[in-house]
Amino acid sequence: MNRKRFQVIAFPSFVILILGAAWPAPAQDAKTLYPSMAPLDQYLMDRNAEIARARTAAPEAISRDADVLVLGRHGYETAVKGKNGFVCLVERGWMGGFDGPNFWNPKIRGPVCYNPPAARSILPMTYNRTEMILAGQSKAQIIEGIKTFMKQELPPLEPGAMSYMMSKDQYLTDGDHHNWIAHLMFYTPLMDGSVWGADLSNSPVMLNPQFRGAPEPIDVFMVPAGWWSDGTPDPVKPE
Repeated sequence: MNRKRFQVIAFPSFVILILGAAWPAPAQDAKTLYPSMAPLDQYLMDRNAEIARARTAAPEAISRDADVLVLGRHGYETAVKGKNGFVCLVERGWMGGFDGPNFWNPKIRGPVCYNPPAARSILPMTYNRTEMILAGQSKAQIIEGIKTFMKQELPPLEPGAMSYMMSKDQYLTDGDHHNWIAHLMFYTPLMDGSVWGADLSNSPVMLNPQFRGAPEPIDVFMVPAGWWSDGTPDPVKPE
């Protein structure tokens, strides 16, 4: 049985993985480059540019009628009110694994667009983490805060929760390949990946090893889309 090989390079929900043969190690490890949070202004964007980038996460037929969030100094704010129940935003590196090298990388930008069930039950995790980050809490404090949030405030995971991550404008690592592939993400309770046939030879389904209950209680299954949100081909096939 041939299993896809993963190298986690960033965060989301996501999803940010390099599959296939291992990439050469960078000259300087990102953990050394980004050992702590940079000044807040480095994580912020021009408001209009952030709205435009957030919309690239999903095809225009979806994103044009979605809510759009932008990152403010205290958390995400609604910049555009939509009408289809989808919510698009640009995630930062701190939405990745706590041990990931790009957790504090201020250049990370991950456009994602949640469908209505995910906006109600997955997006609250983004709000929660981001507010604690911007309040200056340490990683240890944030992890404990997430555990409390899960017990007291986290909505139940809704069936059908998924998101689009089909933007050409992803910036997920400082390496030569700043983005991954256009893909969809499906959120489930913790489960064995074999239920989805994930990571098996010639299966298009991949199980993101990033969360697995550490600490959020979800699994994320990813499926390549085959084209970017603007309709241009993205024929990359993970090996």
